Amino acid sequence: MKTYYVYILRCSDELLYTGITNDVERRFEEHQKGLNRNCFTFKRRPLELMFNQVFNDVEQAIYFEKKIKKWSNSKKIALANGDYDMLEILSECRNATHHKYKPNS
Repeated sequence: MKTYYVYILRCSDELLYTGITNDVERRFEEHQKGLNRNCFTFKRRPLELMFNQVFNDVEQAIYFEKKIKKWSNSKKIALANGDYDMLEILSECRNATHHKYKPNS
């Protein structure tokens, strides 16, 4: 069975990069060596692999990668740290801003 990984890298400038691969060690090494000059991480080395999640289904991995790419850095860091309480709080705060306050009539 093939495995896929969604990963988050912390760049030297504290920006975060989220990607997907079928070999997380190889892909991290490629980022770290700067093999692709056009890659987001090229000028932001050295890098730290701060999170990776394994998937057996490529569709699930792609879905998860797209979902967390939209997250704030705070949410990504909470995920990487396994701080699920903070992740929930950050999600609630973000969701609360999507609703307009409607005072009682």
